[in-house]
Amino acid sequence: MVGGYNVQSLVSFLKSSDQNIAAAAATALSKITLAFDAFNDVLELAEINPYAKQVLDAWANGAWFIRRPQVPEAITVTVFKVPGETNTDDLSPAPHATTRPDIPLHALVMLESRIPEGLKTIAELKQKGHPVAYVGDVVGTGSSRKSAINSLLWHIGDDIPFIPNKRAGGYILGSKIAPIFFNTAEDSGALPIECDVAPMNTGDVITIYPYEGKITNEAGETLSTFTLKPVTILDEVRAGGRIPLLIGRSLTDKTREALGYSPSDLFVRPQLPNDTGKGFTLAQKMVGKACGLSGVRPGTACEPVMTTVGSQDTTGPMTRDELKELACLGFSADLVMQSFCHTAAYPKPVDIKTHQQLPDFFSTRGGVALRPGDGIIHSWLNRMLLPDTVGTGGDSHTRFPLGISFPAGSGLVAFAAALGVMPLDMPESVLVKFTGDLQPGVTLRDIVNAIPYVAIQQGKLTVAKQNKQNVFNGRIMEMTGLPDLKVEQAFELTDATAERSCGGSTIKLSVETISEYFRSNVALLKNMVARGYQDAKTIMRRVAKMEQWLANPVLMSADADAEYADMIESISTRFRNRSLRPLTIPTTSS
Repeated sequence: MVGGYNVQSLVSFLKSSDQNIAAAAATALSKITLAFDAFNDVLELAEINPYAKQVLDAWANGAWFIRRPQVPEAITVTVFKVPGETNTDDLSPAPHATTRPDIPLHALVMLESRIPEGLKTIAELKQKGHPVAYVGDVVGTGSSRKSAINSLLWHIGDDIPFIPNKRAGGYILGSKIAPIFFNTAEDSGALPIECDVAPMNTGDVITIYPYEGKITNEAGETLSTFTLKPVTILDEVRAGGRIPLLIGRSLTDKTREALGYSPSDLFVRPQLPNDTGKGFTLAQKMVGKACGLSGVRPGTACEPVMTTVGSQDTTGPMTRDELKELACLGFSADLVMQSFCHTAAYPKPVDIKTHQQLPDFFSTRGGVALRPGDGIIHSWLNRMLLPDTVGTGGDSHTRFPLGISFPAGSGLVAFAAALGVMPLDMPESVLVKFTGDLQPGVTLRDIVNAIPYVAIQQGKLTVAKQNKQNVFNGRIMEMTGLPDLKVEQAFELTDATAERSCGGSTIKLSVETISEYFRSNVALLKNMVARGYQDAKTIMRRVAKMEQWLANPVLMSADADAEYADMIESISTRFRNRSLRPLTIPTTSS
């Protein structure tokens, strides 16, 4: 048992006159981390009940963590290598999206187009007696679908005791691993490692030394070296994933604080990066605000408050299942929205069932449920955003034009919706600065394409997969110089950052632009309530916050001495899409 729905019953059993029942309840609760509101009940009961005190002591000592095996010093695996780039659509093909909630069934189509005999090869490699490690040059690009990880771990992971049809663990090696895919692997208890995989080939037996940071062949020769990231990842693997670690560690810390103990040294704690004393970028200020700080430095492990969370229909059923696993009966995030944009036009029978059942699941928990045919998730979620806030969504193109979003797989989206915060290792930022006035005939698509064009010209972005350079990979793209764009236009720019493999994006817009957008949004949201959309309280709460901002329209700005990992400056707004070469039309400097 992991807790949740059964906790209140177990707490009541602690008071049983039958000592065997009380002792059994204490033993069960000692291993549980999803205690939530029952924590206070156990804390109060412990003053007079020895079994409740036993539970508190177990939580304080991290019994839930200690009972799990440590990551071995040496891990021998057999290599299954997919050369080149593995897209999440290779692992979770879109034509089979309706089967994603059924992990064993959906896993049967993994790599069906990329390597038709791939699953047979994996099965044969397992006969060598070692776990199979998935190895690729570039792994996990494309959509932020957790089903890709689910399918992969079904073939290379381990069974989870008492939880059928789902697996955790596994080893993923890549010269480059896409940020969202990496995070989703972390959440699922896998060990993703970025290292040079060129010397590795399918069928090779290799040994990973996670504490030493090296990989050897059967002869003991070093093939590759690596540095594990984040520093907490071995704890994450031991706990069964990043989310179980965060929940369990929080329970242990909360218990020790209540008992007057010092923080536990059982866990590896994230280290704060050195403070340079410089200013903060816009993104760093937004995340800082969501953490109750003036700013957050790159490399900081934090848990910003999630103001807006979006879920779409092809991953919605998986998000629903993850929410059930978290025993979520009500959302802690201020606004959670579920759309039905991918399956509305040509629904299959399973889609129709989803259209009927999923809205109530979300609205009864305080979420906003759209209706089939309303439109795509981004168009609607953007109309519900608040400036200078942080959010997430179960789609790789959830890139807010207001505030900042960090797209995630369905597991992390469920965590953000249920608990109202999301774990984040703050990425570095790259400043993209436009100059000049937008000239006649220059489209938004031209501006979008100008960013990679200039990056290529400066040697900061390459097209070839081998020795690939991408200054944007995993970083936040922060765009300035286009303050008067409409918010809908700004989204074209932030949306395109997904194609650059950015971890997130911001764009600096004017108060006038956002005010105009908000006045329209307030009318739209009020009309939704009038037409019976649920949850009405959540919608009107967001309306009130929009009107509050309109009454005092203030926006954050980057500090003048903010530090960026890199800068791409002086991108002229005169670029045309014709061969992506700058025209000779003069521009007015801004």
